[in-house]
Amino acid sequence: MPFAVYMLANRRHGTLYLGVTNDLARRVHEHKAKRSAGFTARYAVDRLVWYELYARAIEAIQREKALKTWRRDWKIRLIEEANPDWSDLTASLAL
Repeated sequence: MPFAVYMLANRRHGTLYLGVTNDLARRVHEHKAKRSAGFTARYAVDRLVWYELYARAIEAIQREKALKTWRRDWKIRLIEEANPDWSDLTASLAL
């Protein structure tokens, strides 16, 4: 199963959340269901706006750590290059 680095948003140019997982569909579902009372539940961050897949966990974790050091405007540019409308990409995942 591939590993994914992903970004969620609550709206266009809104609050962003960056994470890594080995099951993107399950993890996005957990965010949407607000299974934990953490950051994403508190700020209603549940729209999948960007993700990248990796074969190895170490690659995904390294990419996540690198992206977490990025400035916000760089992250927004990354999202808009792949998803200019900030559409929820959840439906595109193989469930």
